[in-house]
Amino acid sequence: MADLIAPPSVRALARQKGIDLEKLAAELGRTSIAREDLEGAPAAAGPTGDTSYWQVNHGDYGPVTEEPLSRFAQVAAQNLAAAQALIPAVTHHDRADVSAIEALRKELKPEAQARGIKLTALAFQVKALARALGEFPRFNASLSADGETLVLKHYVHIGIAVDTAHGLMVPVLRNVDKKGLWQIAGEIADLAGRAQERKVRPEEMGGASMTITNLGGIGGTAFSPIVNPPELAILGITRTEISPVWDGAAFQPVPMVPLDLSYDHRVINGADAARFMIYLAGLIADPRRIMV
Repeated sequence: MADLIAPPSVRALARQKGIDLEKLAAELGRTSIAREDLEGAPAAAGPTGDTSYWQVNHGDYGPVTEEPLSRFAQVAAQNLAAAQALIPAVTHHDRADVSAIEALRKELKPEAQARGIKLTALAFQVKALARALGEFPRFNASLSADGETLVLKHYVHIGIAVDTAHGLMVPVLRNVDKKGLWQIAGEIADLAGRAQERKVRPEEMGGASMTITNLGGIGGTAFSPIVNPPELAILGITRTEISPVWDGAAFQPVPMVPLDLSYDHRVINGADAARFMIYLAGLIADPRRIMV
């Protein structure tokens, strides 16, 4: 079936499960396959393959109720468990000054209202990440399944993790390096809104250079996001805090956003991650560099 449409993440999961996508598409009578379509297949065994010690009758210890996981959540859980088990991941923590971004957002608020677009800090962060990926090409890459070939990508697509009632979804912004802030902000809002309604199309999922998972609207000071294979890294963002920053003469209150980069240590080493984050934090602190 030459016209079969399936995101790379779905193809990878199908290989993991031993599912013939063309046969499945024929059985379903359509040409596009999403993650949900793979839910009926058994999960591949993990590194140990033995979870029998998890089989506990919790009712023996007190009253319980049971709530079945949705099929969507089951697939997500399988993918996360495989990623955590198979990728030697490390998380690098840093912070970035968002004073200039907040000043720009305030300055551009009337234009944002006129355009009908909410210009969020995330739009700036997405654009900054795209620029950083251009400067550090090994971060914009994927490792082959056999671990022998590094695939360097000549495009910049950014996945945006969206918390929905039916589970975590990661729609993808395409060619972010070629788009301006207004277009990026509009596409973020569009994809996030349609993700909540489960209206994201299969071709809008998968193929990201890197994913951003943003908990800033909820809280937290740091976390260690799980790399979303076949990507090599994921950027976590938590709530901006006012922090005392020494300016050489006195401490000044500065809004700082925490940044958490988890990366695949098979390809990216700690020094590379530190340099990447320093560069990214610099772009966020001086957004004029990403608006050229």
